[in-house]
Amino acid sequence: MFWLDDARRLPTVHKANPAKGQRRRVVSRTRRIAVWVSNDLTFDQRVKKTCQTLEGLGWTPVLVGREMPNSVPWEGPWEAHRLKLAAHAGPRFYLSLQRELHRWLRTHASRLDAIWCNDLDTLAPAVWHGRLPVIYDSHEYFTEAAGLTGKPLKRALWLRLERWAFKSLPCMITVNESIAESYRRTYGLEVLVVRNMPRRQTPVEVEGRSAFEAYGVPTDLPIALMQGAYMDRDRGAVEAVAALPGMKGIRLVLVGAGVEWEEAHAQVSEPEMEGRLHCIPKLPFEALRKLTASADVGLSLDKGSHGNYEMSLPNKLFDFMHARLPMVVTARKEVAAIVREHGLGEVVEHATPSAVKAAVEKVLHRPRAEWAEALSKASESFHWGVDEPQIERALDTCLKAHLAGSHTQ
Repeated sequence: MFWLDDARRLPTVHKANPAKGQRRRVVSRTRRIAVWVSNDLTFDQRVKKTCQTLEGLGWTPVLVGREMPNSVPWEGPWEAHRLKLAAHAGPRFYLSLQRELHRWLRTHASRLDAIWCNDLDTLAPAVWHGRLPVIYDSHEYFTEAAGLTGKPLKRALWLRLERWAFKSLPCMITVNESIAESYRRTYGLEVLVVRNMPRRQTPVEVEGRSAFEAYGVPTDLPIALMQGAYMDRDRGAVEAVAALPGMKGIRLVLVGAGVEWEEAHAQVSEPEMEGRLHCIPKLPFEALRKLTASADVGLSLDKGSHGNYEMSLPNKLFDFMHARLPMVVTARKEVAAIVREHGLGEVVEHATPSAVKAAVEKVLHRPRAEWAEALSKASESFHWGVDEPQIERALDTCLKAHLAGSHTQ
């Protein structure tokens, strides 16, 4: 591996002069990579898996995110820095993030060997700095995201930044083949795909629906589960709630946060919900895994109203798969292809109440053991280890390109 061979040529770092009578300690310096995100680091499973992979390749990750009003203390295994920003939304948030990343880099650059940027809102300061290799991981189709739809000026600004930054990238990573192909066509870049899949592991053992009892959810009826750290507009929570009155004998549980989660939470006590709508705030990964394995059907009802959603491949699809949970999904390109090809559930063209009701009933009518067989087989082909080598490839490409560029300057 190129960078590990090169690491052996790095100078040895010495501690300060020891006190009299103490022996000098000599410590070999490992390669350090800053991993930048615009969230508060708490719930980002993709970043966690990426850091584990980087560590396995001989790197020491240094995480940089932001401090949020509701952030819990960081308990991860890596050094982490949370930036204090002037705002948490809108243009002031993005400007503050760029400024604070610049400041952080000025202070820490001498102790770094590379920067791993997650999403477009962290990329500019690393590229502008120009003296460290930059690896870019696009978790979504950023310039086609919901927040930029119908906002041509804002979108134009992000596209301009993207075009400028991408000129410096020898390659990049993204989350599925549809987004990768779009970037290849637009920029002629080498784009590697690392899907947001769980690590291969033994399924959680649960006793029926009992895991839901800890959150006040009765276990007398089949449970349809929708999960998502950010249930923003058009992510399907509204459609799931609208379908519930017609799905007699079903409980709907939403686990997450976001504007549609908040709206659903406000309807919990509405008479037409008959006490069958339950909203649980977003949970740590392991706690969520238990609920996923305890549900009866999973829901992924994204609308194709934005390019980012149309081409999305949400991690909940793979979470359902690894929990052996059959699913009902909308006909988004990447999601529908996997569900249909591997027989993992039902696909609806549009998430109307009648379509969702019919699909859920169809899933529940089939014996769970039959679904489990197909889901188990699919999980052997869809796990983090399948795409993990692409991280090593991206590192190799970016480090070699940076070294070649530094030699020609």
